[in-house]
Amino acid sequence: MEPFTNINALIIDMDGVLWHGDQPMPGLIDFFQTLRNRQLPFILATNNARLTQEQYVVKLAQMGVQVSRDEILTSSMATALYLGEHYRPMETRVFVIGEDGAREPLIERGFTLTELYELNDDQDNPNKGADVVVCGMDRTLSWDKLATATLNIRAGAKFIGTNADTTLPTERGITHGNGAILAALQAATGVEPTIIGKPEPIIYQQALALLNIDPAHTVAIGDRLETDILGAVRTGIRSLMVLTGVSSEKDFETTDYRPTWVMPDISAITEALNKLD
Repeated sequence: MEPFTNINALIIDMDGVLWHGDQPMPGLIDFFQTLRNRQLPFILATNNARLTQEQYVVKLAQMGVQVSRDEILTSSMATALYLGEHYRPMETRVFVIGEDGAREPLIERGFTLTELYELNDDQDNPNKGADVVVCGMDRTLSWDKLATATLNIRAGAKFIGTNADTTLPTERGITHGNGAILAALQAATGVEPTIIGKPEPIIYQQALALLNIDPAHTVAIGDRLETDILGAVRTGIRSLMVLTGVSSEKDFETTDYRPTWVMPDISAITEALNKLD
């Protein structure tokens, strides 16, 4: 591995890096205290679209860590920004599979959100259906939500996935992620979704713009080889993989890309940061 140096900013994943579900990783408070002491700017960039910025602020506060809203970037926020660049929000109707974290950024940008079974099947209301279907992680997922999304996509709505993570690390173990929901919708419609989150470079590019620091001096930290690390590779920035989440070093045997560094956990990162000049 190359020397751990020339690091002026971090883009940090959350699930599997900072916590498992509601269980913080050992050394979490020391890690953030080191970032503050060294005045090292960071963006917490997560593929998980379930929570809002404010909910993540509260979650971290409950774990003893203080962050600001401006230090958090979710795939749902990235999705709303992306759609705002490609559609006129006030003229665009969106059906969302997802919780508050997926819905609020779209509402804040002026998009109209449609509800269950609002479809283009009523001659008196030709604009009743959705122009776009956005799918994010949803713990209240139901048959009706899947059916409404399927009907809209089959009627021509653009299909957007906030992220394609097929699994999610939790305090109970690894369970299904948003990618599993996308797979069901793709099977039902024959339409492949456009993915906004990692490993696509969109969310990393947005984080770099927020940091306004040379990408050559920025490092992405994550636990998942096929999203966090591949996304960094596609963006052209260095990466650090921790072994507390989904991927292991054994997974390198089946890929042609690697993280710049591998460390066991955030406590090891803290130790390495404290050795920087």
